Amino acid sequence: MKKLLSILLILCFLLLGGCGGEEATVPEYVLTYAENQPDHYPTTLGARKFAELVKERTDGKVVIQVKYGGEYGTEEEVLEQMAFGGIDFARISLASISDELPALNVLQLPYLYEDSAHMWRILDGQIGQDFLGIFEEAGLVGLSWYDAGARSYYSDSVKITCPADMAGLTVRVQESQMVLDMITLLGGQPVTFAYSDVYYAFETGKIDAAENNWPSYQMQEHYKVAKYYTVDEHSRVPEVQLASARTWEILPEEYREIIADCARESALYQREIWTAQEEESRAAAIAGGCQEIVLTEEALAQFRETAQPLYETYCGEYLDLVRQIQEG
Repeated sequence: MKKLLSILLILCFLLLGGCGGEEATVPEYVLTYAENQPDHYPTTLGARKFAELVKERTDGKVVIQVKYGGEYGTEEEVLEQMAFGGIDFARISLASISDELPALNVLQLPYLYEDSAHMWRILDGQIGQDFLGIFEEAGLVGLSWYDAGARSYYSDSVKITCPADMAGLTVRVQESQMVLDMITLLGGQPVTFAYSDVYYAFETGKIDAAENNWPSYQMQEHYKVAKYYTVDEHSRVPEVQLASARTWEILPEEYREIIADCARESALYQREIWTAQEEESRAAAIAGGCQEIVLTEEALAQFRETAQPLYETYCGEYLDLVRQIQEG
């Protein structure tokens, strides 16, 4: 009898978390989220906030497991898996999918916005909502926009103060044909290789310059080998939170609405973190010896003018939309 009572007590504890406790919630859906940045990067923190909000607002019925640091592969590999529901959610850069969805080239045009506030006015409005809808063509559901900051040039020996200073420089850039063409228009020699090799490339003289945002420049300690940071902010491209359409189709409407709301809320959270990180990184880089170069209005206008041929080449059929964004 005592043995039977002991067994019943153990079962009571396991099932109810101890007699008298509330029954543990069993998730209806356990979903995956791919993030290629490190543990404490702003986009990773935004993804975790998203997962936390979804779990809270579905009372534990939907659990999203965030895998960071590229555990699920490159962004291209993640997108391939999302096509058949192998991965449920991800945060990706637009460059990873713009070949398939060329309209996204509009959002990657250099010098498209006046500043950060201008970009968020556009993306948080109807134009941004329309762009999220484009992802349906690739079997994806656009949820919200994340901040990736503004990319600027930095160099090791030449102070870049105007387009003429770019002539003859070997510049490491992202693997984007539009960016490659932009450097060529400026008279530079664009090269592409792994982001992790940039520091060594500066050290060994393989490159003269590169381009990235303040957090990347500071966290990778590029300011130690390329002390001149020219604030031209030529690229201000958002990143996007996506769901697999296969996953979306099996979720009840109630959960879809909650997930969409949580994605938008997590985006606002991520943007706050990004802004704080950007300021912290800028201050740290300058304290470490970086020399910040702020362009004159005349020099910035020259950079903008040099990049204009890219608008027709890459977005010729969308020029009306481009003008609408620039005027927004």
